Amino acid sequence: MAQLLRVQNFTISSDGIGAGEDQSLENPFGHGVDPAKLFAWAGATASWPMRTDSGGSRGLDDYFTRDYARNIGAEIMGRNKFGPQRGPWHDHEWRGWWGEEPPFHTPVFVMTHHKRPSFTLSDTTFHFVDGSPATVLEQAREAARGKDVRLGGGVSTIRQFLDADLVDTLHVVVSPVKLGSGLRLWESPDELLDRFHMDVVPSPSGVTHHLFWRK
Repeated sequence: MAQLLRVQNFTISSDGIGAGEDQSLENPFGHGVDPAKLFAWAGATASWPMRTDSGGSRGLDDYFTRDYARNIGAEIMGRNKFGPQRGPWHDHEWRGWWGEEPPFHTPVFVMTHHKRPSFTLSDTTFHFVDGSPATVLEQAREAARGKDVRLGGGVSTIRQFLDADLVDTLHVVVSPVKLGSGLRLWESPDELLDRFHMDVVPSPSGVTHHLFWRK
């Protein structure tokens, strides 16, 4: 069975924006973006991994939240998803937003022009790689040991892999929040219909799930 490169649960605003500009330690998703609003659909589910009580919704949104890690053996992410620093690493103490127990539970390949040594937190090892999307995907597939690879974002990284025609499936969640400016995944999802089939599934929570798979 082929190893797929999958985009899972990637959430954008109703005007196609996945992150604001000027990302910082105080604003991980950039200026003007409230992650609590953007990701409210997932945070309300019973399967949300940061949930501390036994509540939460079931149904469509919960299914996608639960499906996030299914058959994933490695993750690829951009430097901007890993942290707010730019350029050469001036703080090797920074080890990601996620604390001592990152939610990935697989090898993670961070794309950057500034390499640094790999390190492990719990059951997640972060590797810092400088290469083309195809080269990084080859490394991630080897580390995934037959399982699929998740492309975690952010927007620029997903666009790179789409432009290289390497993405097999996408699940994009459109939230009923308008941001106005920032890093835009698309002007319209129809831009992907030359290469992908698309199903659009509205959820009672107000978000719309867009599912794409290769033609």
